[in-house]
Amino acid sequence: MFADYHVHTEFSDDSVYPMECVVQDAIRMKMDELCFTDHVDYGIKEDWDSGKPIVYRGQDPLANVDTPRYIREIDRMKQKYGGQITLKTGLEFGVQVHTIDQFEALFKRYSWDFILLSIHQVENQEFWTQDFQRGKSQQEYNERYYQELLEVVQKYKHYSVLGHLDLIKRYDPAGIYPFERVRPWIEKILKVVVAEGKGIEINTSAKRYGLTETMPSIEILKCYRECGGRIVTIGSDSHKPEHLGAGISEAKELLKSLGFDSFCTFDQMQPVFHAL
Repeated sequence: MFADYHVHTEFSDDSVYPMECVVQDAIRMKMDELCFTDHVDYGIKEDWDSGKPIVYRGQDPLANVDTPRYIREIDRMKQKYGGQITLKTGLEFGVQVHTIDQFEALFKRYSWDFILLSIHQVENQEFWTQDFQRGKSQQEYNERYYQELLEVVQKYKHYSVLGHLDLIKRYDPAGIYPFERVRPWIEKILKVVVAEGKGIEINTSAKRYGLTETMPSIEILKCYRECGGRIVTIGSDSHKPEHLGAGISEAKELLKSLGFDSFCTFDQMQPVFHAL
């Protein structure tokens, strides 16, 4: 089973990769299954139909997925290409504690196969711009990130897996913060995830971003397994053609080396297990 479960298209504000091109490229790669996971980040981005003005960063709109149009296009792709590849309907929810109610409403509005839960901002401060890290010590911004993630998983339940659990390291100007210093936070997060039948992803973009370890780290993957976790998806976090499907086979080998015997895809929010 060759599947990519973290895929962005032109419906994400940070991608111009047309959805139909994504599907055609995946078919050429002989991919069996693909799940679209375009971005919604309440708190810093507006819905297209919110009635509020859309702010632009250069030529890029700071806007969430145009969900009605997104759903229609996925349905069109399923009708046109369903005989060649399995396509799943998902989103990447960039949740913050104060935006949970908005995500609850969005989740209930449509039928989903898969929801990635990610933390891209805390208190509406972006990581990639360093707005969140600025003025804090490395310990402070790392611990605050995991504190937010813990509170989110304690309060928000409509998701499938945690996306790039240790994402903060991608944007850490001081380098990767030692796992042992945040282990207590991560263990608490993973115990909630496992107890509620949720999972985590291996995000294969780590090499692309120049990181020296996987995302999440091997320590986190081991900790998840020790906590009883079995649900793992694999996604490229693709935004461009050269990203699609990258690193999937290597991620499977990593899972096997750590004692996992399967990875997952999803159907109507339920995990489907595939032997490694």
